[in-house]
Amino acid sequence: MPQLTRERALLAARGLALARVAIGATAWISPKVVLRPWVGSSDAGFPSVILLGRALGARDIALGAGALLAARDSGPVRGWVEAGGLADAGDTLATVLAFGDLPRMGRWAILATTLGAVVAAAVISPALGTVAADARAGAD
Repeated sequence: MPQLTRERALLAARGLALARVAIGATAWISPKVVLRPWVGSSDAGFPSVILLGRALGARDIALGAGALLAARDSGPVRGWVEAGGLADAGDTLATVLAFGDLPRMGRWAILATTLGAVVAAAVISPALGTVAADARAGAD
């Protein structure tokens, strides 16, 4: 399998970050839309569920914006991508633990989305290098 170049990894990291910001903004503005597949239509309207949806949205906006800002400033993007992957792994685990209680169609969509984001982060991160490598490259 060909190795992902740093340039392509940065492009992929930006795309992943933009998707994260878009999903986060949607969760903040209209949490019911994002939560419906995860918790079902009847539960998505509860105030406590809306609160958690907005909190998850804020988390995703912060993780995505952090990656975008790091990429813009030639900073350490890898840590942001890894942090997002870790958050997505937590979402995947939470989905698996509650899988039987989730809406039939939504649970598969959420599982595929969160697991796909975990895999994307795992593939992209190594090609982004390390902070030490970035510092050495900047010294050249």
